[in-house]
Amino acid sequence: EAEYWWENTRQCLEVEGQDVTWDVFERVFLEKYFPEDVRNKKEMEFLELKQGNMTVAEYAAKFEELVRYFP
Repeated sequence: EAEYWWENTRQCLEVEGQDVTWDVFERVFLEKYFPEDVRNKKEMEFLELKQGNMTVAEYAAKFEELVRYFP
């Protein structure tokens, strides 16, 4: 499914005259698979992240989980 989506998307972008760069891929991928409301929710989780009762390892794991949502 991912390959089909990418080939179709790439062809559409090329027809529109857009260069298919990594930045373009990243933008259309995030728009398709991580809608803005999900990204906003993850951003708030990230900004409000506190260690609290978590161990350093647990906090680091949560940090790594959330930071991957932000290019």
